[in-house]
Amino acid sequence: MRHFCTLFDSNYLLKGLALYESLTRHADDFHLWVLCMDDEALDLLGRLGLEHATLIPLGDFEDPSLAAVKGDRSRGEYCWTCTPSLPLYVLRTSPEIDIITYLDADLYFFSDADAIFEEFGDASIGLVEHRYSSALAVMAETHGIYNVECMVFRNDAEGVKALEWWRERCIEWCYNRVEDGKFGDQKYLDDWPERFSGVRVLRGKGVGLAPWNIAEHRIEASAEALLVDGEPLVFYHFHQFALLDGGKAYRPTDGGFLITPRELRLLYGPYSEALRRALVDVRGVAPGFAGGIEARSLATKMRDLGASVRNTLRALKKR
Repeated sequence: MRHFCTLFDSNYLLKGLALYESLTRHADDFHLWVLCMDDEALDLLGRLGLEHATLIPLGDFEDPSLAAVKGDRSRGEYCWTCTPSLPLYVLRTSPEIDIITYLDADLYFFSDADAIFEEFGDASIGLVEHRYSSALAVMAETHGIYNVECMVFRNDAEGVKALEWWRERCIEWCYNRVEDGKFGDQKYLDDWPERFSGVRVLRGKGVGLAPWNIAEHRIEASAEALLVDGEPLVFYHFHQFALLDGGKAYRPTDGGFLITPRELRLLYGPYSEALRRALVDVRGVAPGFAGGIEARSLATKMRDLGASVRNTLRALKKR
């Protein structure tokens, strides 16, 4: 059985459910451990009765070290702070698990998740690079070489050592800003191939596709799957994606990411439908639910900001 873990609150509930749905399609024998970052998420997921999931109440998960820094961080920063502690919690709760894979809640699988583990092989730690597009390459210096979106840990000495080291660093400092060579939970990973043994960087083109690197790749539809540069697309990271209050989809603009009509149709279309299905399911048990659905006024402001950033990037390219 493949064991995955993720964390989210009620604002990311629809995305978490879309991730779960995609795993039911593309991971034959799996279990998803979900750290519920608020009581609403815990209650609604409990009422939905997910067959292949274990729900972790935040109160059961938090220890004194985490609780001590909670008040000093935003909700998002605290989620980042908790990230390395979650795989550790799962391994300590169920020590028979050989491999635990952390997934961001806004990932969505398009093909067999086993591709991750075939490449991981006998390694202790699996990392995914940002692989920033040339226009955004400078972000590796500020936001990190590797992305936390998908990290694989074997339950061996080196895997656990890395998790414990990372947990200590995130408790010390984990904020949504660039400071002294740090950024959130992510910049800590930069030197892991040298710091720890058994690290394998996952190089498959179908792993780690995201708005910050999609400009370097081509998405096509085959009869069986979506392809990225001819290889099956395993998962896509739907960073900064949202549904509007009317149920319509809204594409990401944060950071000036350029999403083509083809990508909107092949990637964002299916994901929008997955979010809408999740919304129907949740409103079946909580009719007034609106977590994570953005008001149109906010979306308009974000759209304007994104257009401004894109225009700036285009101007810079012409110089």
